[in-house]
Amino acid sequence: MKTKISIREVAERAGVSTATVSRVLNKSLYVRPELEEKVIRASRELGYVPNRLARGLRIGSSGMIGFLIPDIVNPFFSEIVKGAEDYLREKGYFIFLASSSGDSLKEEELLKALYSRNIEGIGAIILGELPEFVRSISSNLPIVIIDNYQDWDEVSYVFSDNYDGMKKMMNYLIRGGHKSFAFLNGPANTFSSRERLRAFEDVISEENRSFEIHFGDYTFESGRDMLRKLKRIPDAIVCGNDMIAFGAIMELTEMKYDVPGRVSVTGFDDILFSSMTNPKLTTVRQDGYAMGRVSGEILLRKISGQKTNHKILLKTSLQIRGSSNG
Repeated sequence: MKTKISIREVAERAGVSTATVSRVLNKSLYVRPELEEKVIRASRELGYVPNRLARGLRIGSSGMIGFLIPDIVNPFFSEIVKGAEDYLREKGYFIFLASSSGDSLKEEELLKALYSRNIEGIGAIILGELPEFVRSISSNLPIVIIDNYQDWDEVSYVFSDNYDGMKKMMNYLIRGGHKSFAFLNGPANTFSSRERLRAFEDVISEENRSFEIHFGDYTFESGRDMLRKLKRIPDAIVCGNDMIAFGAIMELTEMKYDVPGRVSVTGFDDILFSSMTNPKLTTVRQDGYAMGRVSGEILLRKISGQKTNHKILLKTSLQIRGSSNG
């Protein structure tokens, strides 16, 4: 692991005093523009991130929790934020929200931006592999990773049992007599996609059914696009989330396929709209609100001094509705 860059090293690179570096980074006093530019350039070149914990001790508690999500439009992520916000507000804390738009480079950039500010903890939904920066800041700042898991002891996690949820869905469809399948999944590099795919493939392998798999994004548009790429319309289209399922159903409807008469379509998440569509969506329910609330509880325990990290696995359940025959 790289040695953490100090404020003195930044000052030496910029050719200024440590006091000037502190003024620039904390925006506490006026600094001439040319000196400010030197400090900012030196900080970027060295990869320096201000020590948020030390700064917090100097200026006191902010009552702010940073929250990073990949997509502000996706209702499932909004449910997570709502759960965390409701709990934290009860305890006198407020959320500072940032969205990465699913961009891994932007995720790390936003994490560093949150860390450098006077926040007291971070809740982060990171779709792909966790950046090493998460591990490096975990000793200085309480952080909880949500809807993802990586085997790092330094970090706390809250996530759903994606594997069990998808396995329950597949077994339900198999029992319903479906012989051929298509899996329209989210991005291949995400934890949730990998776990759902693993369950899908395990059941398919056991039952020796025909299938095809496509990867896209967790969006309505991606659901439509992946549906159009199918070689043939199978008995059941299993989707990586509800938004993909909505897109697939829309495309099937325009192609004059009856759902569920000709083909069953299922989702994953059970967002609010899943019980409002026609047909209502058969899906796997994971409790995003509870995921957020539990994350808030863990953050406050860590802020209060608890050193233990947590790995919280939440159960899922089937919601059988009108988009499937079973």
